Amino acid sequence: QVQLAESGGGLVQPGGSLRLSCAASGTSSSPTNMGWHRQAPGKQRELVAILTNTGRTTYADSVKGRFTISRDNAKNTVNLQMNSLKPEDTAVYYCYAGRFMYSGGLWGQGTQVTVSA
Repeated sequence: QVQLAESGGGLVQPGGSLRLSCAASGTSSSPTNMGWHRQAPGKQRELVAILTNTGRTTYADSVKGRFTISRDNAKNTVNLQMNSLKPEDTAVYYCYAGRFMYSGGLWGQGTQVTVSA
């Protein structure tokens, strides 16, 4: 059974940094898309950053220049380095892996990121 295990997250002050990590287990193949979505209270889940197994990246406009996604295809891991965090980045962040970028794939359980003074 394929599973996604997330780590990282937590409470950070505005302007601070956090790093999220996710590892896919139970599969030897490299998912086409791996990355992160997030859902803030009262809002719909949104794509944050996705990296394909061929190296193409997609970022939400709101995080461009602040977040950096990376992945190791051999290990089936994906990381999200989040810098210059803002209170509006507060959300539950979900690791995602699948054929398509937005849905239809596998989701992690989610990890809370809170940006607050």
